[in-house]
Amino acid sequence: QVKPQLEEKEGKTFDVFTATEFRTQMVAGVNYFIKVHVGNEEFLHLRVFQSLPQENKPLSLHSYQSSKKKHDELAYF
Repeated sequence: QVKPQLEEKEGKTFDVFTATEFRTQMVAGVNYFIKVHVGNEEFLHLRVFQSLPQENKPLSLHSYQSSKKKHDELAYF
């Protein structure tokens, strides 16, 4: 659901977009920290926010980190 948001921010499209790992953080909703394989040896770390159910809002890409590798630790950011 957040792939188009990321592609707009990056100004490019990703042929490969596969989540390989994730962590969660409970806030006034949920932050998802997701490691995504985007092709070759390149990975991105995404921070995606899911609001509380009663707010009825879509998932939003809060921030991301590029130039990551497969073995880079997925940490809170």
